[in-house]
Formats: sequence, structure tokens, C-alpha cells
Amino acid sequence: MAGKAMVCGGWRRRREAARGDAGMTTSEYAVGTIAAAGFAAVLYKIVTSEAVSGALESVIGKALDASF
Repeated sequence: MAGKAMVCGGWRRRREAARGDAGMTTSEYAVGTIAAAGFAAVLYKIVTSEAVSGALESVIGKALDASF
């Protein structure tokens, strides 16, 4: 019975140690940074496109011409 308790305790310690991951590794940071930069580039292209730029100018123009 004592041997079984020791084995279960060992597995419990390993499981708790695996859950104690404090953060990302360097490779995960690199992939996350590349993904964020790619998303920023796509978003910049969308916002600076003619269609979106014209729509934003229209909305801002209507907001500035509004009477209070």
C-alpha cells in the first residue's frame, strides 16, 4: 500500500510541475511577434486602401458638419 502511495505521489508532483508553466519560450515569442507584425501589415494595408480611406473621410466629414 505504501508503494502505491509513493507512485501516485510521484505522478501528482510531475503533473503539478507540468501545469506550472510560467510563460512562453523564446520560439513562442518569435512566432507570436511574427504573427503580430503580419496582422499589423495587413491591417495597415486595409486602412490605407482607397475604399476604407474614402469611407473614413466621409464619416469624419459628416461628424464635423453635424449641428448641435
